[in-house]
Amino acid sequence: MADGFLVLLFIFSAFSTNIHACSQTESSSLQSFALTLSASTPLNWTTSDCCRWEGITCNPGGLVTHLSLPSKGLKLKGGSLDKSTSGFFLSLTHLEVLDLSYNLLSGELPLSLPFRYIRVLDLSNNRIKGTIPSSFLQHAWNLSSLNVSNNHLTGQIPSSLCLHSSSVRLLDFSFNEFSGIFPPGLLNCSKLEVLRAGFNDLSGPLPSDIYNIPTLQEISLPSNKLFGPVSNSIVNLTKLRILELYFNKLTGSLPLDVGKLSKLRLLILNLNDLQGSLPPSLMNCTALIELNLGFNQLGGDISKLNFSRLTRLSKLDLVGNCFTGTLPISLYSCKSLKALRLSGNNLEGQIKPEMLSLKSLSFLSLAQNRLTNVTGAMQILMGSKSLTVLILSLNFFGEEMPDGDGMIDSAFQNLRLFSLSSCQLTGPIPLWLSKLKKLEILNLSSNRVTGTIPGWLGTLPNLFNVILRNNSLSGEFPKELCRLQALVSPRKAATQTGHGYFELPTYSQFERTNASITPLEYKNLSNMPTVIDIMNNSLSGRIPTEIGQLQLLQKLDLSLNNLLGGIPNQISYLTNLERLDLSRNQLSGAIPASLSSLHFLSSFAVAYNNLQGQIPSSTQLQGLSATAFEGNPGLCGAPLPINCEQMNRSGINNRTEDVHNGSVIPWWHISVALGFITGFWGVCGPLVLSRSWRCVYFQFLYGIKDKVKNMVPYGRM
Repeated sequence: MADGFLVLLFIFSAFSTNIHACSQTESSSLQSFALTLSASTPLNWTTSDCCRWEGITCNPGGLVTHLSLPSKGLKLKGGSLDKSTSGFFLSLTHLEVLDLSYNLLSGELPLSLPFRYIRVLDLSNNRIKGTIPSSFLQHAWNLSSLNVSNNHLTGQIPSSLCLHSSSVRLLDFSFNEFSGIFPPGLLNCSKLEVLRAGFNDLSGPLPSDIYNIPTLQEISLPSNKLFGPVSNSIVNLTKLRILELYFNKLTGSLPLDVGKLSKLRLLILNLNDLQGSLPPSLMNCTALIELNLGFNQLGGDISKLNFSRLTRLSKLDLVGNCFTGTLPISLYSCKSLKALRLSGNNLEGQIKPEMLSLKSLSFLSLAQNRLTNVTGAMQILMGSKSLTVLILSLNFFGEEMPDGDGMIDSAFQNLRLFSLSSCQLTGPIPLWLSKLKKLEILNLSSNRVTGTIPGWLGTLPNLFNVILRNNSLSGEFPKELCRLQALVSPRKAATQTGHGYFELPTYSQFERTNASITPLEYKNLSNMPTVIDIMNNSLSGRIPTEIGQLQLLQKLDLSLNNLLGGIPNQISYLTNLERLDLSRNQLSGAIPASLSSLHFLSSFAVAYNNLQGQIPSSTQLQGLSATAFEGNPGLCGAPLPINCEQMNRSGINNRTEDVHNGSVIPWWHISVALGFITGFWGVCGPLVLSRSWRCVYFQFLYGIKDKVKNMVPYGRM
């Protein structure tokens, strides 16, 4: 018994020794490779046994099988991947897993890798450039996973990837610069499960042989230039779970038998040119979690579709299509819905109380339809405790702003973004908005809102984006608005509270480039700009000096109002300001020299006021177009073509003063008085003295009045 135990102990000891007996050749090769690298954190490769090194795994024979060093900040010292690793790769003959992802490796890929045992190769998220040589993987007979995403690779995707290995299950070429048609020969990838090549420059139709790989579970080819239809043959892929083809140029209608894809979880085909109606079989895809067909040309009566079987559906986005009908009652059976966007269609009718059955709904956008009864809609939706985003713009045309006793005290407990813009709603800003203590973004622009801006807006603790442009608001800029807590001190990041992430991206039109408006996409509340925009109203009075407290403000637009007085020097305290527009008011005085300290200022306008003096010298202001300052005859200096010294000399020479015996004779005032007397009696004298002249004159005035009435039948110009 003792002898047997000793034998077992000897075998175990020998086995243990073999596990840690690193090959001297591979150890030396790894050390040489380490010398070519610099890392943000030095590699712990100091012991004698390389099998114990960080990121290294060996087989029982002491041969390296895994080299896994992701996210180490690895960078080649003065070399490139193809030159620095050729000898190193040759020595690791039994390598099965090579993971150098999320580093800073540069250069081109080697002509070939000698790894006959390699199964997983991950070089993603580096700085590798050039093409993938056709011979790169000619020895990789056991390859199952290749990931080169997020590099700078160019040329065509090789068509021979599956010729050398029949075991390939994952191919990821995303976020590179590949071009040309998608390579034929996918039939050789008979075991392929995941195909990703999004965010490249690929063109042409979807390869027909893609429909003949029954193992496919994911096809992700977004943001390319693929065109043509999605063939009905796609229903052969019965294991398909993810189909992402958004932002391409696909045409035609959805596959008629798409409902046979019973395992489909994500169907994302937005931003294409798809047409026709939704096939009824789509409602058989009961595993769907996200359905996004936005920004196509799909149509038909949406109320005839039965969504009740899609009980797992979490996101439904049909924005920017041509759907008609009313909101489908069957949608209220989708109890898992968190995000619903039907904006930009031709839907009509009213929001029904059944909407409250969607207990998890946090994102609702029904903008740009033909909905009616805004008061009823608000009274219903106020009871939704989960809503964080509510966008109802471009509906309810000409109705009154919802307000009154029907607005409950516990309204919108978690609402963070509310937009009711471009509805031509009348009335004042409703008082119930003061109860939305979590509100961060408020957009009531392009309505017919009257009255003053209520001071209680300044008491909302999280409000940082206020858009009230294009209304009929009057009164002064409220000082209370200068105390917005989220603009005075850094607001707590919305992501920290777990509510900052949008279930669907929102779009805004803040960015103007070359006279065009570019929509900006936001996926998180914390990424949206800090804004106060009250452009094109009837505000009067002075800009309060307290405005300097809003130190986190990025955009301030008070243009097209009736503001007067000087530009407060305190605006220079807004050190994060990027856009400032005070044009078309009645502001006077000089432009404060302190504004030159606003180093982030990229857009500035004070055109058409009564400003005077020299434009302050700063890189930002002198780099602007002269149109930003036009309409102020008293301004001078770059970028205006008016020289301040010449203006001053001209002003002195134009003053006609006669100095006599130490006194100044005011000839200019005398000439004005004489001109007035002469003009008055020249015009009014005949009217006083001649009755016939008076009759002709008043007939002329009545004719002018009738013409003006006919030209402007409604409202103001």
